[in-house]
Amino acid sequence: MEIKDILSRCDHTLLAQSSTWEQIKGICDDGIKYGTASVCIPPSHVRAAKEYVGERLKICTVIGFPNGYSTTETKCFETSDAVKNGADEIDMVINVGMVKEGRYGDVLSEINAVKKSCGGKLLKVIIETCLLTEEEKIQMCKVVSESDADYIKTSTGFSTGGATFEDVALMKKHCRPGLGIKAAGGISSLEDAEKFLSLGATRLGTSRIVKIAKSLESK
Repeated sequence: MEIKDILSRCDHTLLAQSSTWEQIKGICDDGIKYGTASVCIPPSHVRAAKEYVGERLKICTVIGFPNGYSTTETKCFETSDAVKNGADEIDMVINVGMVKEGRYGDVLSEINAVKKSCGGKLLKVIIETCLLTEEEKIQMCKVVSESDADYIKTSTGFSTGGATFEDVALMKKHCRPGLGIKAAGGISSLEDAEKFLSLGATRLGTSRIVKIAKSLESK
């Protein structure tokens, strides 16, 4: 697979707490130059980023991030605010505690409430696989498949682990056809990226593929 094809499926990501506008502007420039699917940035930078890129690049942001335990109403407000500020895509974190309690109906209701607040924009659901048992992962594949969301996503990258090949294969097996799968967290090489895509991932959350593209250019 050519690197440009991999880049076209990457959400070029910068979510560090210390992110500055100059850094965000830099990854927007990179996203445009290298043809990434989007840039995934903190909500506080969405308005400025959208004004900067216009229609040249999709802006993705995160909701309930990274812990997922804010109230549904708060997540819905965050989502509406992000869309108003120009976000094209929303990555929300589920309430993992609800999953541990077996409250899958409540998780489904929250996902659909957030999707409604998206105003037609794309919704990806982060299930934080590193905190779930195998059975909980399978159940969450079913919940997200039943929901109005557009994608299921492995990880925030801020917990105890990121995407694994096994988790993406599990999602491909247990999610409904047509549901997007995003692998995020710890994708560090072109080989890893290609394998995630071959296993069924349709998006990758990473900053390293652009860095690799830059290093290849400099050789």
